Amino acid sequence: MTESEFNELAEATMIAIEEAIDNSGADIEYDNVSEILTLEFDNGSQIIINKQTPLTQIWVAARAGGFHFDYDDASQSWRLDSDPGQELFACLSQYCSQQAGEAVELTQ
Repeated sequence: MTESEFNELAEATMIAIEEAIDNSGADIEYDNVSEILTLEFDNGSQIIINKQTPLTQIWVAARAGGFHFDYDDASQSWRLDSDPGQELFACLSQYCSQQAGEAVELTQ
């Protein structure tokens, strides 16, 4: 994957995450500044999502830890590098649910 292909794909994913939050009905505020997407919860906790261009990964920092996602061409989705069975939006749903204290489902 070229750098421009990665940037286009990562930016589209960030927009899709924002749209998924809007569509979820959850009370999550978000802000996208300098290609860093910050999700903020009522309890003051945050999830930080950003792209790592040199590694062609999307990184997520949540209370549960730090996670790195690689793009999988076969499934056309971002997959957890340490466990490719885990998809980005499913993981984000889990992390958001933990930090929001209620079920949050983010779908692409």
